[in-house]
Amino acid sequence: MSDQPERWTEATVYLDMWVDPDKDPRDNDGPGPEGESATLADYLTSFRLTLRMKCEGLDAEQLARRSVPPSTMSLLGLVRHLAEVERDWRTWLDDPEPLPKLYGVRDGDFDGAVADPAVVEGAFRDLEREQAATDAALAAYEDLGRRVGKDGISIRELLVHRVEEYARHCGHADLLRECVDGRVGQ
Repeated sequence: MSDQPERWTEATVYLDMWVDPDKDPRDNDGPGPEGESATLADYLTSFRLTLRMKCEGLDAEQLARRSVPPSTMSLLGLVRHLAEVERDWRTWLDDPEPLPKLYGVRDGDFDGAVADPAVVEGAFRDLEREQAATDAALAAYEDLGRRVGKDGISIRELLVHRVEEYARHCGHADLLRECVDGRVGQ
């Protein structure tokens, strides 16, 4: 008997996909977004949906499972990490006092990702709140070339970094999820 889950998918058209294309909430039949800001926002939205999809249908234990040892990553830890990162990005904008960490100490986002339904609910609530706050803060900047904060980062760099952060962690989520229950991703 193996501890390795058998690979599976809900897709019926392409067996290496998460869902069939006609059921994928990230796909849009219309034309692509117009302009740089809209394009970056569209990619960010897609990666945010991808992360949520990777977590769907799992219970608290599965979400908290560190399925790729020796890594301390879990799907729940990624959700908590991204909430923490969204919060931190606002500090980059206008150099205020850093907001207190959501989960306390360094690595609290992963270390505190325990198999408790209340922790799971709180993590998704934190993520939604922090995403909305960062989205609102960034919406105040129309000029993507504007440099802000003590490091003089451009709004464009910050937006691209957000997309990159989610994209990288969606790759982690693919592997974590497949090791939890065998479901393959696209």
